[in-house]
Amino acid sequence: MKTSSEIFQIGKEMNWENPAPGVQRQIMGYDGQLMMVKVKFEQGAVGTLHEHYHSQATYVASGKFELTIGDEKRVIEAGDGYYVAPDVRHGCVCLEAGILIDTFSPMRADFLVKSE
Repeated sequence: MKTSSEIFQIGKEMNWENPAPGVQRQIMGYDGQLMMVKVKFEQGAVGTLHEHYHSQATYVASGKFELTIGDEKRVIEAGDGYYVAPDVRHGCVCLEAGILIDTFSPMRADFLVKSE
C-alpha cells in the first residue's frame, strides 16, 4: 500500500471507484496524517450509516443532502460543510445530485486497500 499520493491529482486522469449504488469516489491527496476524497452522488443515492475512528470534515461542493450525524439530522447544500468526530455514526441521502469533498485524519487506509 502506498503511504502518500502523487504531488498533483488531475481529476480527468484519475479513476472513479464505485463503493455503493449511485456513489462514486476519487481518492485525492493523502499521506499518513491526512486524506481528501471527492465523492459524487446521484439523486437518491445513500451514504449508509457508519462510523470510523477518523476525524472527518466535509465540504458540500454541489447538490443537496439529508445528513445524519449522531442523533442530529439536517439538510445541507452547496457551500455548507460538516464535521464528524471519531466514532460518531453518520450517513446521508442525496436529495439533489452532487459532490462532497471529504477530508479525514488520519488517512483512510481501508480506502487504499480497496483501490489497489
